Amino acid sequence: MKLSDFDFHLPEDLIATRPARPRTHARLLLAQGDSISDRHVYDLPQIFRPGDRLVLNNTRVIPARLTGQRQRGEAVAKIEITLLEPLATGWRALAKPLRKVNTAEVIRFSDRLSATVTEKSETDLRLDFNLAGDDFDAALAEAGAMPLPPYIAAKRAPDAQDRDDYQTVFARHTGAVAAPTASLHFDRALLQTLADMGVTFTEVTLHVGAGTFLPVKVEDVTTHKMHAEWGQVTPQAAAEINATKRAGGRVIPVGTTALRLIESAAASGQVEPWTGPTDIFIYPGYRFRVTDALMTNFHLPKSTLMMLVSALMGQDRIRTIYDHAVTNRYRFFSYGDSSLLIP
Repeated sequence: MKLSDFDFHLPEDLIATRPARPRTHARLLLAQGDSISDRHVYDLPQIFRPGDRLVLNNTRVIPARLTGQRQRGEAVAKIEITLLEPLATGWRALAKPLRKVNTAEVIRFSDRLSATVTEKSETDLRLDFNLAGDDFDAALAEAGAMPLPPYIAAKRAPDAQDRDDYQTVFARHTGAVAAPTASLHFDRALLQTLADMGVTFTEVTLHVGAGTFLPVKVEDVTTHKMHAEWGQVTPQAAAEINATKRAGGRVIPVGTTALRLIESAAASGQVEPWTGPTDIFIYPGYRFRVTDALMTNFHLPKSTLMMLVSALMGQDRIRTIYDHAVTNRYRFFSYGDSSLLIP
């Protein structure tokens, strides 16, 4: 299975830099069996049915991009920091420029927020902040900017609008440095409409890391090593999903992050409570344990997420779906349009 098997041509102008407004007006490619139809997210009440269970990732994105100053004697230098993941103490982070940073240096981000460099490697560093808990969250909210994906950040800087646009309406548990983007299409009114018609919801938490944007660099994709992300499936969430399966309802993750987490928790054949890291890598040949369909955005060529949707739908079928999306000018990636993939 070669990396080139998951490549396709994507015109640059199909990469979305802003979401649809309202959120539910994003287009929706419905791929069901052998058919493809062009819909909108607001059509979901006509597509889902009573007894379906949507699995939502309730992680909350932090404003992980920081601009700081480091001082040596009289000289002050600017530095850009991107937080990657919390550690037992401090945070792992990227720095630009990294080369000039020394351990024990203090970086000041605002009057309230600063951090000491405690470790440094060839690729990243560890920061110990002067604040913790709610005080840290409040100071970070003031000083930080949303960590837009590289393909958007290359086209424009994050702004105040991204604080709403790049956050789901059901975000609860702080810790992600990238959004579970399939969920960005929902507003509270659509969720209520679906609930009123008998669709049920289960929330799980997977803190999406910056590793989600890492390219696959090996030609034999089966040798790729996935990044790990922390997730939790509560006993209640596991019980709800298993009950839906027993009743014959469909379990439909909203986004690849929710899918990867519930599949990780279902190694026994049914979903078990789960707390901890997962590095599950899903590619063609994988046997899905609980997932019946997937709502997801359109993914990067040669990415692990292209491999995941190919595993769900079949490689030939995904090529047809993506050819249709490109030809019909669907908008791609984090702020782009959506698809509902029903094998």
